[in-house]
Formats: sequence, structure tokens, C-alpha cells
Amino acid sequence: MSRKHLLDISMDAPDATTTAEQRAAKTRAMPLLGVARKERDPATKLTANIGNALREQNDRLGRAEEIERRLAEGRVVIELDASSIEPSFVQDRMQGDIDGLRASIREQGQQVPILVRPHPAQPARYQVAFGHRRLRAVSELGLPVRAVVRDLTDEQLVVAQGQENNEREDLTFIEKARFAHKLNKQFSRDIVIAAMSVDKSNLSKMIQLVDALPPELIDAIGPATGIGRPSWQQLAELLEKAPSSSDPVKFAASNEIQTLPSADRFKAVVDHLKPRRIARGLPDVMSTPNGDRLAQVTQSKSKVEITIDRKATPDFVAFVLERLPALYQEHRAKHQRKQGE
Repeated sequence: MSRKHLLDISMDAPDATTTAEQRAAKTRAMPLLGVARKERDPATKLTANIGNALREQNDRLGRAEEIERRLAEGRVVIELDASSIEPSFVQDRMQGDIDGLRASIREQGQQVPILVRPHPAQPARYQVAFGHRRLRAVSELGLPVRAVVRDLTDEQLVVAQGQENNEREDLTFIEKARFAHKLNKQFSRDIVIAAMSVDKSNLSKMIQLVDALPPELIDAIGPATGIGRPSWQQLAELLEKAPSSSDPVKFAASNEIQTLPSADRFKAVVDHLKPRRIARGLPDVMSTPNGDRLAQVTQSKSKVEITIDRKATPDFVAFVLERLPALYQEHRAKHQRKQGE
């Protein structure tokens, strides 16, 4: 199902009036252009790359505003009581900082209206299609919300919500992945792909990754701005291999970790789950102060083997085996005390 059929909007395609002769001339000019690029100064190339990146970012922002303009086209902007508006039935955002947005609205007013639909089950109430952060900021300021009201089906609402967020690029990877995961439970793959602007392969990877992560852990970490899919995939792999005693959810939710910014919370959890390296330099043979041999030690990257001669010290072997569970409990208690400090 296409976005045009869902939302009754279409973004204009680039001008296609270039003639065949013009395209051929451009192709013939490409080798010359390639030579010119090689001769450019590296500083000039860096400046050009930065300029291109900024133009691309501005273009995306412009397309997001164009989506909003077309969705609101022909509709009257009205003021609504913020308490009469509920979030979308599919959450796409995690709680984040809106200080800058709130200050901007306080000084300049709400410049861009939000898009809402009449609530499907509650008269005189509304649901947000997009503009959740604006709604939150205006609500905290105690102001009425400028909104466009439009009749939208569930499918149209989530596609509008996802399309606008994707163009603005202000959702983090894990927020997008969770949004896709929730949509996948309620809608067909065609609707989810239209809302997320991703192909089937990337959508499957998002869904599988969210399935592999405890939701409580994601909540405790937060949106983690700047943390992409490879890093979240690494976290999922560490979780799979981690011993049950590691309890990453409890670690991430601890007071000490919660004081960190979200991205730093993510990094702290990864460090917590990484296997601890055993210090190098252990002797090959462990002996008593008197020089009596106790055990042979063999090390590798993945394990340490301690071999005790049962014939030489049979009582010591039995003693070590008997005390080993208690030693482990002592180690675990010490580790938990450090976490609680």
C-alpha cells in the first residue's frame, strides 16, 4: 500500500525534463570532472563535504515541514485544551529533554501546529498523529495547543506519525526500532514499511533486535542518542552470553547509573556485561612459601586451568572442592556490595 493512497499526499519527484543529448553531454564530462576532483585541495574537499551535509539536513527538515503542510492543507488551525489530547496509541518516543523546545515556544509561541484526529472512542477528545514533543512543551507551559484536526484511520495515523519522524531524524535508533516492533504487532508489513521508510530486511533486523532485549532494560537505558544498530546488536549478544548473576536491568536502574546521560548509561551497561579479563602473569606453578608444589596453572584467552596432583596432596584436593562453592558466594557478595555503594 503506498503512502499516497494512505495519506492522500505525494512528494513531488525531481524535474525529469533533461534531454538525451544533455544526459550524454553530462556523461562525457564526467572523466574531466573526476580529474578536477583529484586535483582539489583536501581542505576544500572537507569544506564541500560539510556544506553538502548541511544542505542535506536542511533538505530533510524542509521535506518534514512539507509533509506537515500538505497534511494540514485546507484545514483550519484551531486551539485545543492540552488536557483533551492523548498521545498516539502507538508510542514512538521515550522521555527526553525538551528544555530547548519549551524555551523556544515560551519566547516565540508555537509556530508549527500539531496534527490530531478525533478520538475514536471518546467524544470531545483527540489523539496525536505527530507533534508529541510540542504537545508536551505547550502543556507544561500551560498554554492552549495549536492543532489541525483531521479524520484519520489507524493506518493513516501511524504512517503520518512515522513519516514525519523519519524525515526529521530526531528519533534515535532504539526508539525507531521499538516503534516498528509495536506497529508490527498491529498492522501489516506494508503499513509498517510505509510508516518506517525501511525495507523488509532492515525492518526484520529491528524487530528481532527488540525481541532480544528486555523492555525493562531499554526503559532503564533510555533513547541513547548517537547509539546505532551495531552497538545495540553488541548489547544483545553480550546479554545472551552473560551469566544470570550479572542482572543488567538492576544495574541499569541503579541510582548511580541513572544519574548518567542516556548514551553513557548504555555504555556502562555494555562495560558491565563484558567478560572480565583475568590478569596475566599468574605463575605456571603455584607453590607454598616453603616451596612445596600445589598446582599447575595453564592459561589461555578463554579459560584458566588449575591442575592439582591428587597423589601428592589428596586432602588438599578434597578441601578445594569443598570450599569452591563458598568462595564463589563470597566473590558474588563482594561484587554486589560494590554495585550497591
